[in-house]
Amino acid sequence: MKQPYILLVPALLFLGLASGCETMSHRQVTDARSAVELRSFQTRAFDTTDSLKTLRSVIATLQDLSFVIDEADATLGSVSATKLDGYEMRFTVTVRPRGQSQLLVRTNAQLGLKAIEDPQLYQAFFASLEKSMFLAAHAID
Repeated sequence: MKQPYILLVPALLFLGLASGCETMSHRQVTDARSAVELRSFQTRAFDTTDSLKTLRSVIATLQDLSFVIDEADATLGSVSATKLDGYEMRFTVTVRPRGQSQLLVRTNAQLGLKAIEDPQLYQAFFASLEKSMFLAAHAID
């Protein structure tokens, strides 16, 4: 009578482990998909190769949005800024070449230590950046 229980325990243990592996796999796929989706909100390609002018437009846009520039490095193509408005929001922007005729601008925003995943924040930044780059390209003040 004890033999069926001996076989039942390993079978249940195996099923529990197998279902745990499936859950982990599904979670990893979901996390990877959300990471790709987040990256798509954070990144835009611009039809220019002038990284210095683009960095200047990034700085002007961040300042227009009430950020204080903490660091800007033209060699690395990065700008970091902070906005203190009852909370601390940190914004980091990198600019790098994409092919022969474009620059890729990628942003990353944090509220305290938590990454911001709201696409509207990134869309608002890129809308302002596009206007700034248009005005700079057409020498409009």
